[in-house]
Amino acid sequence: MVNFMKVLVVYDSVSTSKVTMKVAQTIAEEMKAKGLETDCLYCKDLGKEKVKGYGSLIVGAPTMAFRPSRDITEFLDSLEAEDVKGKKGAAFDTQIKSALSGNAAKGIEKRISGLGASIFKPHLVAYVEGKGKNSWELREGELENVKKWAQEAAEAILAE
Repeated sequence: MVNFMKVLVVYDSVSTSKVTMKVAQTIAEEMKAKGLETDCLYCKDLGKEKVKGYGSLIVGAPTMAFRPSRDITEFLDSLEAEDVKGKKGAAFDTQIKSALSGNAAKGIEKRISGLGASIFKPHLVAYVEGKGKNSWELREGELENVKKWAQEAAEAILAE
């Protein structure tokens, strides 16, 4: 039987400010505060064998050129249906607020659901703004949105 209360948050973060990592860590902290056993790992520090030990999988990355970052895409490519099937899944991304930015979370959500995960919470978009060369931060109010999304996601897992 799958233990949905064991949650893995997987992320990629490419800027020097590590905004997507901060979003992932915030999600993990909120999950833990709700009593869920949660780990938060950088996608390059994780082999697909590790994914098998979790019942819920939350994957996130920055949106780059209309899609997820290369490293999270490679991580998703390494997964097979047997690694994900029967798990709960959700996605998030960080992006600038623009009609031209694209949406990595939609692509991530599609990939994990295509592998057999049941999407338990619609994806999260956390908007960022530039603060200089390759330096980003969450826009005002976004951290609160991340926390609220994570709390609702935790409640959705606990409702099972």
